[in-house]
Amino acid sequence: MRPLSDRTPKPLLRYCGKRLIDWQIEAMARGGVRHFVVNTAHLADQFPAALGNGSDRGLMIEYSREGDTEADALETLGGIARALPLLSPDGQTPFIVAAGDIVTDFDYGALAARAGKLARGEADAHLVLVENPSFHPQGDMALTDGLVRRAPRQYTFASIGLYSPRIFRDVEIRPCKLFPWLYRFCDQGRVTGEVFRGLWKNIGTPQQLED
Repeated sequence: MRPLSDRTPKPLLRYCGKRLIDWQIEAMARGGVRHFVVNTAHLADQFPAALGNGSDRGLMIEYSREGDTEADALETLGGIARALPLLSPDGQTPFIVAAGDIVTDFDYGALAARAGKLARGEADAHLVLVENPSFHPQGDMALTDGLVRRAPRQYTFASIGLYSPRIFRDVEIRPCKLFPWLYRFCDQGRVTGEVFRGLWKNIGTPQQLED
């Protein structure tokens, strides 16, 4: 997102009058989410200054600081491992992880029923998928009988997922991506999924932001 992100972290850039991360916070709040954990690294001090503790919205916002620069970022898997005590303090309650640079009208409230299945041990994760966008035509994964599989790559991961904390307990806190690590659970038939066909925009470049 450079040069726009040289002075402002990407999730704090504005899209249609709102910061990208506010689109996510507001969508989740509509779905009943009240506790948020924001992972920060690049220009980390700007996040608490911009978002506060959430009390003005009737929410609780906490921060998992991975460092101060882009180089300190732990990626998705490492970031979850670092933030796990905040994401699921009791070590049992499933939690949502979503990227801070997507705009969507996905109904996060619909994940409540899925959370119950994860809490009962019937699955380890639930992923939201979208049709392969023009910028990622090769796709990421398949969905067969409600289960996420590696192939054929007919869908793209929407960067929205619901996870059981138990699968992260032994994950080392270091820079690491969520995939291909999560595929081990897909191979075991432990990851369910759904295809979302509503508003979903990945804002990854200045051109996408302008468009």
